[in-house]
Amino acid sequence: MEKYVITISRQFGSMGRSIAQKLSNILEIDFLDRDIVEMTSKRMGLPVSMISNEEEAVKAGFLGRIYPLGVGIPSIKDEIFEVQSNIIKDYVKKGSCIIVGRCAEYILKDEKNSLNVYIYAPYKERIKNCTGYLGMEEKDAKRLIREVDTARENYHKLYVPQYNSPFDNRDLCIDSSKYGINGTAEIIAGIVNERMK
Repeated sequence: MEKYVITISRQFGSMGRSIAQKLSNILEIDFLDRDIVEMTSKRMGLPVSMISNEEEAVKAGFLGRIYPLGVGIPSIKDEIFEVQSNIIKDYVKKGSCIIVGRCAEYILKDEKNSLNVYIYAPYKERIKNCTGYLGMEEKDAKRLIREVDTARENYHKLYVPQYNSPFDNRDLCIDSSKYGINGTAEIIAGIVNERMK
């Protein structure tokens, strides 16, 4: 079976990480998200908390779902990006996998057998997901949607040349509110099974 990689970028509250987890189960391949922070910590010899503080946009109760980058020292940010890029490339060499966030669609632009996915949802549905699935207060959901989306946009502008829109350089853009977590994962898996294996 040919090796392949799926990159997933997402709007905050579109349930992209949960979809990646479900997709990982369906396809029986690994997915990397927060693991990249731990690997970066080991490679750089720095505490996980320091990597997270540099990488995350907001200090809040849902840090496991908030990426990246906040205010910090540019040289440290650049070094973290470089180390994470190498981790992603090294991991992809091992076998088929899913990479969530971190400009993976750009980092892996030379991968021949790849599917670059962008997951989005209408604003009201994202608020509903945050208050329902994630158990957040509505005011916190609204604030985090605004702040995290802005941070992700800025991160791409910083590291992806000629970046214009989160829909750029994607093979598939999908509204998760139409299909739910399971349905969205099944659609992506169907494309993978038909086109990439």
